[in-house]
Amino acid sequence: MADNTSQDELAGTEQPFVEHLMELRDRLIKAILAIGVVAIVLALYPGAGTLYDWLAKPLVAHLPEGATMIATSVISPFMVPIKILLMAAFLVALPVVLYQVWAFVAPGLYSHEKRLVLPLVVSSTILFLGGVAFCYFIVFGKVFAFIQSFAPKSITAAPDIEAYLSFVLSMFLAFGLAFEVPIAVILLVRMGVVTIEKLKSFRGYFVVAAFVIAAVVTPPDVVSQLALAIPMILLYEVGILAARLFLPPETEAEASSDSGALATQGDEATQDGKGNSAP
Repeated sequence: MADNTSQDELAGTEQPFVEHLMELRDRLIKAILAIGVVAIVLALYPGAGTLYDWLAKPLVAHLPEGATMIATSVISPFMVPIKILLMAAFLVALPVVLYQVWAFVAPGLYSHEKRLVLPLVVSSTILFLGGVAFCYFIVFGKVFAFIQSFAPKSITAAPDIEAYLSFVLSMFLAFGLAFEVPIAVILLVRMGVVTIEKLKSFRGYFVVAAFVIAAVVTPPDVVSQLALAIPMILLYEVGILAARLFLPPETEAEASSDSGALATQGDEATQDGKGNSAP
């Protein structure tokens, strides 16, 4: 009997687990299909080579006259543009990818938490793409100009395309994730892990942590480190302000009950004052 009971219990728990795996598979397939469709479109227009030219434009603009980038590997001229094509397809399909992630997690959330899915997906996408755009249009130009200003005139710069791609990917990832700081702050407050008061008291430590992170993930130059640390600090303050709009229901109830209690005490004090002043 004991063996039959244990088998029944296992049979009862196996089906939901298998369903979760099947749902995870379906979500991954949908995300991969979205990236694949976008990649096909980008391959047709504007093409992988043109995408690489766009990506290399900030560096090429600061190379000495006549200098070009080089490929030290035989297959680099083919593989590097393909990698950039896939990276661009992922960025364009990022809203679909994030939606699939949140849709997989949503069944385990409460109804009031599910209402946060769409705003978080939209804001996460905008912030990540904003970080990538900030890195490409603002940071790259400043960093490459700063680096070339220190290059001796006897050296002709000819960067390798694979090394440049690795640098670009690491910088895009660093700035994209750094711009997600408000989302992380909102989620921590929403889940009740920290309070807004704790976040305010942690402000000084976060400033130090931002500069440490910037020193680790960016090149050893002042421009890129400041360009990453300062936005992180500002976005941390934005996250604290935005977190007030997404307080947990328990916190909102406590705040409303506290305000109601204060109002009641104020009314009682007013009535007592009137009663004492009466003849």
